[in-house]
Amino acid sequence: MKLLEGKNVIITGASRGIGKGIAEVFGNAGANVAFTYSSSEAPALELEKELSGMGVKAKAYKSNAGSFAESEELVAQVLEDFGGIDVLINNAGITKDNLLMRMGEDDFDKVIEINLKSVFNMTKAVQRTMLKQRKGSIINMSSVVGVKGNAGQANYAASKAGMIGFTKSVALELGSRNIRCNAIAPGFIETEMTDKLDEKTVQGWRDAIPLKRGGSPEDVANACLFLASDLSAYVTGQVLNVDGGMLT
Repeated sequence: MKLLEGKNVIITGASRGIGKGIAEVFGNAGANVAFTYSSSEAPALELEKELSGMGVKAKAYKSNAGSFAESEELVAQVLEDFGGIDVLINNAGITKDNLLMRMGEDDFDKVIEINLKSVFNMTKAVQRTMLKQRKGSIINMSSVVGVKGNAGQANYAASKAGMIGFTKSVALELGSRNIRCNAIAPGFIETEMTDKLDEKTVQGWRDAIPLKRGGSPEDVANACLFLASDLSAYVTGQVLNVDGGMLT
């Protein structure tokens, strides 16, 4: 039997990058995957087809996790389509980097809305179902930047740090109902976004990491797999750094 056989999972922001890696690893582990995208419809439909080919149920939904109403509508639709929700992975996120003196109010507000408010929206929307079934695993995708900060990313760092506080509070609040809530803090993960950076910059980051390499989406996905499965049945309220030792 596969590790997540028959489990129903929602992943926000999964058409590419880390989210896509999580969806693929979960599909291979036997999970039925409902995932969202904002604008990349073609890659989302391609992923849906790929996951279905693994013998699991998969469906892509166009939804803005930063919208409370859309999040409620999404969860209601997933319940109708899949019949239940066992795992929620709050992965949707954006960056709008700039030095504080140049950062506009809109750039701050949008990052908080998509990265942090989305976690509130989606967690609140699945809460009723998980409370009723008296089980569930919620995984929030934070960042090492939320732990240590980073110049030029005050908005992003604030959103990811807020996510950690939210995670610990929800773990305390819902633990008595066997609902676990944990966060993952990825370090330098090599995705389509980092492919656009010059090699010298990327190599400089690799050299500063104790394991001397960037992480892959699969590295993060495997940590998610642990936190989503019964292997972590006694783990809640934690922040798991997947960073190659960056914060050591």
